[in-house]
Amino acid sequence: MALELRQHLKLAQKLVMTPQLRQAIKLLQLGRLELTDALQAEIEQNPMLEEAPSILEPTVDPEALSAEENTFLAEPTVTDRIKGDDPATVAEVNWEDYANAFDSDLSSFHEAPPADAPSQFDFISATPGLAAYLQWQLTHLDLTEQDIDLTTFIVCNLDEHGFLEADIEDICAFGHCTAEEAEGALRLVQSLDPAGVAARDIRESLLLQLDRLDAEHPLACRIVEQHMHLLETRNYAQIAKETGAPLKKVNEAVAVIKELTPYPGNEFSNAQINYVVPDVFVHKIDGEFVVQLNDEGLPQLQVSSEYQRLLKQKGGLTPESRTYLRESKRNAEWFIKSIEQRQRTIFRVMESLLKFQRDFFEFGPTAMRPLILRDVAEDIGMHESTISRVTSNKYVHCPQGIFELKYFFSTAVPTPDGDAVAAEAIKTRIRQLINNENPAKPLSDSKISELLARENITVARRTVAKYREQLKIIPVKHRRQTR
Repeated sequence: MALELRQHLKLAQKLVMTPQLRQAIKLLQLGRLELTDALQAEIEQNPMLEEAPSILEPTVDPEALSAEENTFLAEPTVTDRIKGDDPATVAEVNWEDYANAFDSDLSSFHEAPPADAPSQFDFISATPGLAAYLQWQLTHLDLTEQDIDLTTFIVCNLDEHGFLEADIEDICAFGHCTAEEAEGALRLVQSLDPAGVAARDIRESLLLQLDRLDAEHPLACRIVEQHMHLLETRNYAQIAKETGAPLKKVNEAVAVIKELTPYPGNEFSNAQINYVVPDVFVHKIDGEFVVQLNDEGLPQLQVSSEYQRLLKQKGGLTPESRTYLRESKRNAEWFIKSIEQRQRTIFRVMESLLKFQRDFFEFGPTAMRPLILRDVAEDIGMHESTISRVTSNKYVHCPQGIFELKYFFSTAVPTPDGDAVAAEAIKTRIRQLINNENPAKPLSDSKISELLARENITVARRTVAKYREQLKIIPVKHRRQTR
């Protein structure tokens, strides 16, 4: 069969992912903090996009000002720029122009800052971590060159919890020293603050902390050293039996152990705390719920009027510059439209969630109904993938607290009478039962399943165990507390 080239027409429908559409989808799935960064980045990249001035800012008409006020506005508030290369023409630098506004060393024309005002060092300094704190303590000790090398190696091999990740053999190999010298350097680091640092496990960390206490607790040391597995399961009766001590004394020793810190390095963590900023609010006003978008902190965007004026002028711009500004204007208009579309979509999704889960906003998680993405998608006429993007990393602040929008979607668990209960409502009920249990006789998964069955909720023991693990609740043997 011979090969040949032919031309023919064909009609077909397909979705073309244009750059604008990709941008709109990307903005839709961004969280609030990520959206703020995206807005600032777009403002920096696109000259046609600028932040609209606040409505509350008064506009100043220079013609309405007096001659004295115009002179004041014309005077530069910062040091004049350098003119030319001649040093004689360089203006004298007024360093007060660059001083922090929060400094206490201010002139009489400035308002005195409050006592708790931040300093400029709060913005340029970093919080020291555990390693820096230990190194600072070591600098105050009279150490030999070998001790400095060994202790520095030990400090640099501590994890975020303050535990030593290296072995004695590793210390010996690094410092070319004996095991006794390595042990001595390790004991030196373990004598520093916080107590329990440089331990190799939780048992050693607790023992180091018990040694620092003013009062002696031999029973507590014995429990930690020999009966750690019983302590983990809270089997205090077995501890009393094996140690020969009265149960009352065992409980007193356990109370001392509970005051210790298993992970001494956690308090020096430099991890950044990311606070949740809600994207939407739900307020209850006069018995009705009202949805309100959270626009606080988001810059109001607009197309630059100055550049638009340049485009309207016939001369003054090269063809390349005019083409660039026109393309930037189209991108700016599309970006603003995408932001508005994102906010409208979040608003519509929240309204739909409020309609389906109204009992939740009235009575709490126990009244949550089963809900899937398809229900909301059909309600507002959108695709399920769009609903999934909208509800990811978006949060709502309501009278019940702050929740992610995905929290309101829950699978259905059928009941004997043909009705259905949301899985999230069952989890909440399991948490309530465990919180109200007798610590001496905690509820097993089988017992919780029986109690739920009395409430017309049929849940197997395995399902109860799965929900309990999702709630991060320990098993019954670890919750038991003997007196």
